[in-house]
Amino acid sequence: MAGLRKAASYSKKKVVPYTRKSKKKSQSYIKTVPPVSIIKYSMGEERAYDEGKFPISLTMISDEKVQIRDSALESCRQSINKKLDTEFKGQYFFKIYPYPHHIQRENKMYSGGSKGERVNTGMQLAFGRALDRAAIVKKGDIIFFIAVLNKKTEQVARKLLKDARVKLPCKTRILSEYQLTS
Repeated sequence: MAGLRKAASYSKKKVVPYTRKSKKKSQSYIKTVPPVSIIKYSMGEERAYDEGKFPISLTMISDEKVQIRDSALESCRQSINKKLDTEFKGQYFFKIYPYPHHIQRENKMYSGGSKGERVNTGMQLAFGRALDRAAIVKKGDIIFFIAVLNKKTEQVARKLLKDARVKLPCKTRILSEYQLTS
């Protein structure tokens, strides 16, 4: 399989969410829908978070409307969760908010070799093939949420979120919130 098309091809375009999957395969434009590569959406101690045991929370928010591929969300999830789980097992709650429902398509064009070969159909039948899934994130939407126990864990979680920014095709900001425990 060749590499993925660069994110700039999709990320900052005006897009209408395409999710059409017909129950009757013959009526569907997209015959096979790519599977979602995100394995988990909630990690860590969810029960402890619901009981209010994690007073500090960090939220990563998008600053622009963008499409984020499920592979980008999954790579961020793996790197953040692995580090939190090895250093602070049982002292955090981590959640991914966007769900990749939008199906991205590509109309493959022949671009190499001799020009004499007529492989392309051009814009004839240009619907494209389903390649990947993406989440459509609007400005101000939450991407990641981390709740932690203490200040030391907060510093590590903040650094992990800053490192994950590189893997996302948008500008983001990190917000902190502290709850008073009685």
